[in-house]
Amino acid sequence: MKKNKIQNITIAAIGIIIIVGIIAYNYSSEQTKQKGFQFGNDLAQIQEEVAELQTKFYSEKIQWDEGDITKEELLEYYDKHVEKFEKIISKYYNLSTPELFKSSVELFRISSETQLKSDVEYIKWITTGDESAKVRSDAQIQEAYEYENLGLVEFQLAKAGIIEFDEAGKFSPPDKVLKQKVIEISENMKNKCNSEFKNEINEFDSDEIEVEWFNCFNEAEKWKKDHLP
Repeated sequence: MKKNKIQNITIAAIGIIIIVGIIAYNYSSEQTKQKGFQFGNDLAQIQEEVAELQTKFYSEKIQWDEGDITKEELLEYYDKHVEKFEKIISKYYNLSTPELFKSSVELFRISSETQLKSDVEYIKWITTGDESAKVRSDAQIQEAYEYENLGLVEFQLAKAGIIEFDEAGKFSPPDKVLKQKVIEISENMKNKCNSEFKNEINEFDSDEIEVEWFNCFNEAEKWKKDHLP
């Protein structure tokens, strides 16, 4: 198993530990506290399911490598894996997310969606032997790790901010930490656009490819603007 895959699974596990026991709101309302605990438990459950699914995903590949299962059995499992992953991702939309945590939950969801895209490309590589699919899978799994890492940063900042949260105002996490991470991820997205659409002499092979690059680059820029503090 490649190091970045191990890191991605590890960061998910760390995220579960951080999220569990999360949000005892310092409000007077007991009902509000209970809602906070419920949200934390629900989010932790989703992250745990993602981590377990990914561990199983790579363990099945190891079994195939060692001759314990056939390629047909591996691909049959992978078909079910994609279906299960899609169902888990849908759970993010059903969370009763407090306003302070919406940004971090969005990043966790994007991380999981990117992880799924990586898995789909990985399955394509196993099925067809297409090495470019493996390259895309490796790039996407690194992106998933970065999204989740940023999500954990935002989550922790929001969690800390609850202690001093004033209902009359709005918690504003330290700008410097988030700004640096957002810019870093945005630049990685742009670099991916360049490597995917530009040729070896840093030009485009057709007008259509240039348009695709332009859209990709703009999407990275829009993501940065949407997430900058």
